[in-house]
Amino acid sequence: MMPDHTPDPISFEPTPLSSAQNGIWFNEQLGGMGAVYHMPFSISFDGDLDAAALADACRAVAERHPVLLSAVAERDGTPHLVPARDVPPMPVIVDVGEDEPATALDREILRPFDLRRGPLGRWTLFRLGPRRHVLLVVVHHLAFDGQSTDIYLRDLAALYSGRALPALPPEEDDPLPVAEAREFWARHEFMKHEFMKHEFMNHGAEPPDVLLPGLSGPVPQVDEGGSVEFSLPSELRKRIAVAAEDLEVSRFELLLGSLHALLFRYGNAGPVIAVDLGTRNASARDRIGAHVNEVPIGTRPAAETSFRSFVRELRRDLRAMYPYRAVPLARVVSGLRPAVGLAPVTLTYRRREPAPEFAGVPASVGWVVFNRTARNALRIHLVEGPDNLGVILQYGTSSLDRESVERVRGHWLTLLEAATAHPDTPLAELPLLDEAEQRPLRGKAADYGDATVAALFAAQAAATPGAEALVCGAERLTYRELAAAVTETAGGITPGTLVPIRSRRSVEMVVTMLAALAAGAAYLPIDPEHPADRRAFILEDAQRPGQDSQGDRDGLAYVIYTSGSTGRPKGVEVTGPALVNLLLAMRDELGIGARTAAGTTWLAHTSLSFDIANLEILLPLVTGGRVVVAEDVRDPQELLRLIRAHSVNHVQATPSGWRMLLDAGFDEPAVHALSGGEALPPPLARELRARTGRLWNVYGPTETTIWSMIWEVPEEPAHVSIGRPIANTEIRVLDERLQPVPVGLPGELHIGGDGLARGYRGRPELTAERFVRDPESGARLYKTGDRVRRLPDGTVEFLGRMDDQVKIRGHRIEPGEIEARLMAHPRVSQAAVTVVDGDRLVAYVSPEAAPDLREHLAKWLPPIMIPAAFVALDRLPLTPNGKLDRGALPEPPPSSGRPYREDRYREDKKESPADGLTEQVTAIWREVLKHDGFGPDDSLFDLGGHSLTITQIASRVRRRLKIHLPLHVYYDNPTLAGLVEAIRPAHEDRAGREGGDT
Repeated sequence: MMPDHTPDPISFEPTPLSSAQNGIWFNEQLGGMGAVYHMPFSISFDGDLDAAALADACRAVAERHPVLLSAVAERDGTPHLVPARDVPPMPVIVDVGEDEPATALDREILRPFDLRRGPLGRWTLFRLGPRRHVLLVVVHHLAFDGQSTDIYLRDLAALYSGRALPALPPEEDDPLPVAEAREFWARHEFMKHEFMKHEFMNHGAEPPDVLLPGLSGPVPQVDEGGSVEFSLPSELRKRIAVAAEDLEVSRFELLLGSLHALLFRYGNAGPVIAVDLGTRNASARDRIGAHVNEVPIGTRPAAETSFRSFVRELRRDLRAMYPYRAVPLARVVSGLRPAVGLAPVTLTYRRREPAPEFAGVPASVGWVVFNRTARNALRIHLVEGPDNLGVILQYGTSSLDRESVERVRGHWLTLLEAATAHPDTPLAELPLLDEAEQRPLRGKAADYGDATVAALFAAQAAATPGAEALVCGAERLTYRELAAAVTETAGGITPGTLVPIRSRRSVEMVVTMLAALAAGAAYLPIDPEHPADRRAFILEDAQRPGQDSQGDRDGLAYVIYTSGSTGRPKGVEVTGPALVNLLLAMRDELGIGARTAAGTTWLAHTSLSFDIANLEILLPLVTGGRVVVAEDVRDPQELLRLIRAHSVNHVQATPSGWRMLLDAGFDEPAVHALSGGEALPPPLARELRARTGRLWNVYGPTETTIWSMIWEVPEEPAHVSIGRPIANTEIRVLDERLQPVPVGLPGELHIGGDGLARGYRGRPELTAERFVRDPESGARLYKTGDRVRRLPDGTVEFLGRMDDQVKIRGHRIEPGEIEARLMAHPRVSQAAVTVVDGDRLVAYVSPEAAPDLREHLAKWLPPIMIPAAFVALDRLPLTPNGKLDRGALPEPPPSSGRPYREDRYREDKKESPADGLTEQVTAIWREVLKHDGFGPDDSLFDLGGHSLTITQIASRVRRRLKIHLPLHVYYDNPTLAGLVEAIRPAHEDRAGREGGDT
């Protein structure tokens, strides 16, 4: 039997928490922290362990460092360390089987601490067998930091082995240079943007996001965690040491610089990494405790700056900041909410001592045991020992997956190898990717021969002359009749010319298209419903010199005008081979074979001035199908009638068009549907998929010939992808330097292959700007302007337009993301978001939308992305091509927000309390702030308040008013008037229950 090693109570004078401890304690009061502040480590013994001696040593270490046996109690709203109420046996002994230690350790690591009862440390000895033991020590961060692990192990090994320890010197506190730190952080260039970021936070914004491979959606501060653990190769460690000496920086500074460079290469223009910095003075050097402060380190890398220059600048800035490293940021920046991490990426670096020796028993140390909890997006642990440098990448499993974090590992090692071997390399040229990530995504290689659209149609007409080819109103044409009409019309067309098609939707329109192609000419769609000035401009502009063919198969098929960013339409020149590749690739993607083609009927309802109309008309006619031309495309009921009357089984539309058809009652299980031209919201995809036989989401700009990518939507899709490239098409996701972007990170989509248009008619400068050359292969690529990311499964996710991105108060915002969130609401069928007055978001939504849109968005989006106004519309305005017409959106209502008050610091605006509650809260503020120079609209944080001030006010409100409010309420209502109104409902309710004024 083991002796009972229940320790006697340890007494010491209550001690106020330090600034660092106070922030930790405050976060715990907010709740939801889980095990994020649990700091476990372990010692494995493989031999004859003297368990009684180990228990005595554990007790002696706790007596030497009584903070381990402390608890937290409030004294007039100020938290203090006090002796724990109860101290269990030390250690607790648990017998576990050989296969159970991991589960048992995890359970103990995750077990919550009772901070008010204590103790803040606990010890468990897991007995795996007669000669195998694991001592697990778990200490709360209130009493522990990384260096404390070394101190604890050193002391425990010495005491177990019978060695005496020297007395600790009296502990001395260093005064915090708060005023100097505030001045430094406000003015110093390398931190100025970080300081300003937190100023924005004070006005309701969220911290800027971070770009990491695979990271998507909101990142919780605390999450269930996963980890990727590895050690740096020995050769790389040697190279780091040599490079650090050459660059005249420490190894820590070099590693931190490499991580900043990695974030920069990921697309973070101003990377920020929050770093745990030690704050021990000489008297605390051998003391266990929380002698650490987290400091957000920001940089502003430039693409052409060499790694050498960058890391040396970082060294200079870090060393200038070190005198102020003990000052918590909350004491410097007003209104900063306590958080488990001051940046989405955090770093812990420490050098560990050699593993201690326990007399008579071999022992190995688990210096950092993962607490199965993650903070923010990514936490990086670097532990450098005498013979290795261990790395733990901790991530939240709800926002990142292991495969993505493994990519981060590979990217960092690749960059670190290059940076240490060639430190004069510019940051933008530091390599990240392996060969697989550098390769483009390619569709299948297909040989479509020398076919032309005209030849394909003629062959089909010869094969099935009596089959019905075209239906338009009362007119019905067989392939023989349609071919004859095409031949007759083609006789009057000069090869190499551009044939305007201005007719309304009719048989004549289809005949003219085919006749132009048969004659070796190209057609120019002119929508008769467009304004006369626009039609005249297109006709005139199309006469610009082009490279029209004289009947060869590589000549133009059509020129189609699209809107330009300058407001001037531009003509896209599409060649015959590009059009053939699109038609035959889509034939293969949709599974239209020789036996099924005759049974395909397509609804042609898209304006010919929108290039997707070419697919609706030409694909069935070159594969033996049938085209039903809709004369009236405005009436969804008429479109439904045509679909049902003619057994249409292939329909293509934009998401806006599909919304219109679904609202009209579309429910056709025989129809194969294509959706493209706009982003397809997941709720719409699910609804449409349930009412069709099959559904494809298709993507492609006019400049790459209608569609370039395709994805079949499964039943009940959780997300929507734009899929993979079609045949003979390749895509690349590149940065602004045309370098490949890692999988899982956003970049601009570039498209190459057989679908590329020639360019813009008569616009060589614009053509050269948008059609570029791949620096690696020299292949021609089209810059789409669309922001996407490659996914690990080889598909692509659409994120929005590059040029729609806006900045509001320094934050990057994609209106498309807000629109997607709005469309995810079950009662929103249409949504558009625009920016007015430079910084005001306005959402336009369908009139049946519920009144909870703001709350709905707040579940996913940060406050800065919540629209200031919601405008109800019967239907969003569309362009003739069926896309959203942002220019036709009505003026939003005027802002109802209160303007910023420039006079908020004026002394003459003090107001006297208006009622008893206000008087009581005002008195509490006076006591805590120790002055009365404030008015009802002054922010507590502008008056010098911080987290400790909040707890003191909250304590007095609880004690005097008998009202307990969550601590976040005080942050959400930082003015005196705001806090009074937040308290009032509970105050009045209590008064009513007690029958009088409280």
